[in-house]
Amino acid sequence: MEKKQKQILHIDVNNAFLSWTAIDRLEAGETLDIRNIEAVIGGDESKRSGIVLAKSMKAKMKGVTTGETLYQARLKCPNLQVFKGEYKSYKKHSNDLYKILLEYTDKIERFSIDECFLDMTGYLQGDTLINKAYEISRRVKKELGFTVNVGVAHNKLLAKMASDFSKPDKVHTLYEEEIPTKMWTLPVSELFMLGRKTIPKLHAMGIKTIGDLAKQDKQYMIKKFGKHGLLMWEYSNGIDNSEVNYIEEKPKGIGNSVTLPTDIRNKAGLEKVILTLVEQVTYRLRRYNMYANVVNVQLRTSEFKDFSHQRKLSSSTANTKDIYNTAKELLNEMYKEGTPIRLVGVRVDNLVEENEVQISLFGNTEEEKKQEKLDNVVDKLKQKYGYNSITRAGKLHSEDVIKLKDV
Repeated sequence: MEKKQKQILHIDVNNAFLSWTAIDRLEAGETLDIRNIEAVIGGDESKRSGIVLAKSMKAKMKGVTTGETLYQARLKCPNLQVFKGEYKSYKKHSNDLYKILLEYTDKIERFSIDECFLDMTGYLQGDTLINKAYEISRRVKKELGFTVNVGVAHNKLLAKMASDFSKPDKVHTLYEEEIPTKMWTLPVSELFMLGRKTIPKLHAMGIKTIGDLAKQDKQYMIKKFGKHGLLMWEYSNGIDNSEVNYIEEKPKGIGNSVTLPTDIRNKAGLEKVILTLVEQVTYRLRRYNMYANVVNVQLRTSEFKDFSHQRKLSSSTANTKDIYNTAKELLNEMYKEGTPIRLVGVRVDNLVEENEVQISLFGNTEEEKKQEKLDNVVDKLKQKYGYNSITRAGKLHSEDVIKLKDV
């Protein structure tokens, strides 16, 4: 059987320490956003060993670089303001980001406090990798107050390289066919995992760009540099078979939202979109063997006004029909016919594991048992033949829903 192509994202927080410190100060009542001035995060300035840990764009424009001493930075930028880092706060912001990412996949490698790899293979649910990248970027900016770069590729190396392209707040692809134009033109020093001591040796060999390295004879590079020579050659050609190393964690909430290609102005159209979202959410819910206790529906109008209603369920469930019916009731409560809607979201919260579910005194009804069997059959077909292999009859003639996968 042909191996499924990996779908990988690399999330990199822009100027993490400086951005997170700026957010903390603003939340504490400060009016000055240090991201907009000549500022750095650094150690004890009274010690010659104090170094720049993060810098603002204005400081960068004055030549300030990460890793240099604060003394050197002040020579370049006399008006520089230095702020102390707070690891406890950074850890909290990092965890907040991780919680959002867990809504998309449970296969997340925390590469550093401000970087994560996501294996989205099997988690796209009819959407595209690039759409998920933009969605994550928008959500982080809106919900957490800082920006990220997102690299989109089919392996970890290319995703990492892509996220390092122009910054901040960008989404970049680096697919195999884009390597010659997007990666080979870069200086060889830009190649991931290339040590500083190796660069002068490559320059002496006439290897100035990543493309120059890629065109070298593989056996010659191995003879010259050993195992590292093979790694350099493979990386320069975009070859990386490493897995996303993740620790599986259960989510506390699962949600999905979609920005519509055109505004929907009627309840019937919105119900079809909600059915698609509920199917995606409950499919993931059952993959985790978890049950929901709260359903939330979000709407955004064409004028960017947000509305949301939520309801606690009478009993924990992972049943598509029950959650869909609750979502429709929430839609009825808050939607006024004719209002143009550009975004719809569905989320389930207060999740519990299967063994924590309280058994009803009356037991499951025959209807509930039939629905559970139907959900299980549909899930198995999706897992075997692909998420889009089967759909509900109510969606077959819905142009709005069919277009969702192209958003």
